[in-house]
Amino acid sequence: MEESHVPHWGMVIDLAKCVGCDSCTVACKAENRTPPGVTYNVVLEQETGAYPNVRIEAIPRPCMQCENPACVSVCPVSATYRGDDGIVVIDADRCIGCKYCIAACPYGARSADEGSSYAVEMQAADQVTAPEYGVDHGARGKYRGTYGTVRKCTFCAHRIAEGEAPACCETCIGDARYFGDLNDPSSKVAQLAASPRAFRLREELGTNPSVYYLK
Repeated sequence: MEESHVPHWGMVIDLAKCVGCDSCTVACKAENRTPPGVTYNVVLEQETGAYPNVRIEAIPRPCMQCENPACVSVCPVSATYRGDDGIVVIDADRCIGCKYCIAACPYGARSADEGSSYAVEMQAADQVTAPEYGVDHGARGKYRGTYGTVRKCTFCAHRIAEGEAPACCETCIGDARYFGDLNDPSSKVAQLAASPRAFRLREELGTNPSVYYLK
């Protein structure tokens, strides 16, 4: 019997196409209903070139979904781990909010959920929730189920389960993001990841990110 194919989800971001519009950040906030202080998808900026020929380059930074994640080894309660599909997940029911993983992540991709709310700015803000990983965790007192835990990008695991791409990929106005199975050599994302233009952030650390960038 032929073994079933196990995907390794990955993302490729073409920096030549990214215009730094932050639509990925907004789409992610809307899709995952993250509270104040918690943003899974940010766009960093860096200055490149030499004066007077300088420009600002936008660098989107989701969770890198590392093959060797530094966050996993420091968790004292095994609340964070790498799934078979390559996505690093957090078990909110186990997480004790110690924030060791936040300190260990070399990409700054994790945030603590301190219970803040947009209720002051938006009516009935707390009545609409988006479950993490497709699981709706029970409330902790007057707070949502993820209060007191650490949160991060999951490549929109709940959307992947429905055969959809992450929200950030669908809303990118420059078509700078590609998502797919890195284990499938015929996939667009695998081909781009293998191209001479591809690189990964802080490869010297040996984390082996599943997010690639194109120069």
